[in-house]
Amino acid sequence: MEYEILYQPSYALLKLDLEESEQINAEAGALVSMSSGISIETGMKGGLFGGLKRSLLGGESFFINKFTAESPGEINMAPPLPGDIHAIDLQEQMIFVQSGSFMSATTDIDIDTKWGGSKTFFSREGLFLLKIEGTGKLFASSFGAIHPINLEAEEKYIVDTGHIVAFEEGVGYNVKKIGGMKSTLFSGEGLVVELTGPGKAWIQSRSEDSFLSWLIPRLPDKG
Repeated sequence: MEYEILYQPSYALLKLDLEESEQINAEAGALVSMSSGISIETGMKGGLFGGLKRSLLGGESFFINKFTAESPGEINMAPPLPGDIHAIDLQEQMIFVQSGSFMSATTDIDIDTKWGGSKTFFSREGLFLLKIEGTGKLFASSFGAIHPINLEAEEKYIVDTGHIVAFEEGVGYNVKKIGGMKSTLFSGEGLVVELTGPGKAWIQSRSEDSFLSWLIPRLPDKG
């Protein structure tokens, strides 16, 4: 499988060239276009329980689409929001991805949810993160551009909860207030994620929550 990410970072498009019999899994709704020789099968990866966990707890679609090349061809995919796509190579590794950022992956990668504990109760990501592990290629999407961060051992880094895309298994993750109560309520920042190395994290340059906070008051009143 060959791939190319076009039109980065604002309106990224993933172009996949598949050889005969090659397969790729994708989040429902990610398809933009494909060659006529590629078939699509919709199912619940991990069965009914796995689909329910991803949908109800992880914020992802209940279904996963599997694309199979009956003959060589191409597939084009894109995320729902204007933003970037980032390819991540996994070698018997595990990473955690925020709800909404999983777009597609090779079929030997498992997608599950993981309890985040009470520390994530007030986080925008909710109580569960997507746990993605195995060997293969993962394509994650973002709102805005994706910015990678490399953390040294015990190095701490603060990220607004709305800007987290993904982080490696070895990175510590703790949701906390920024400053005192007044700062939390009135600074416009709210809660943040404190990441602790070693490991790699990916953040996005825009926040969906911040955009909606700007947009909703400007929408016409139905009355």
